[in-house]
Amino acid sequence: MTENKDVIDLSSNKKKIDAVISTISFTKNLRSATAEEWFIFIPPYLDPYTGGAAGKAIIQYNLYGNRDVYINTTIILDDPQLHDINVHSLVYAIADEIVNRLVGYADTLLSVHAGANSYQAEYVNE
Repeated sequence: MTENKDVIDLSSNKKKIDAVISTISFTKNLRSATAEEWFIFIPPYLDPYTGGAAGKAIIQYNLYGNRDVYINTTIILDDPQLHDINVHSLVYAIADEIVNRLVGYADTLLSVHAGANSYQAEYVNE
């Protein structure tokens, strides 16, 4: 099988990923007409400086008329444990869950900032 670096294998750590995903919670910090900011709580991960939320999600809405909605989502994970390249599949799964819960099925440009695990993706609902 040819390796495709665009494909992330989540099966090897499925139990750990499922356990972490089940603990994710959110608190809305800010809301305006075109954006929201959410604090992301992911036990046991924490912000190293405040001991609070492990990260935040910023969701910006670009509204074009009645039918077209495009969303830019930025996820920033502050816990250095989530910056370790060995947990890339966990970071990917966390970001995917955040998009699914906070954005849903809208077309989305995603930017994840997590040290060595940073990446960009596009979610398109066809």
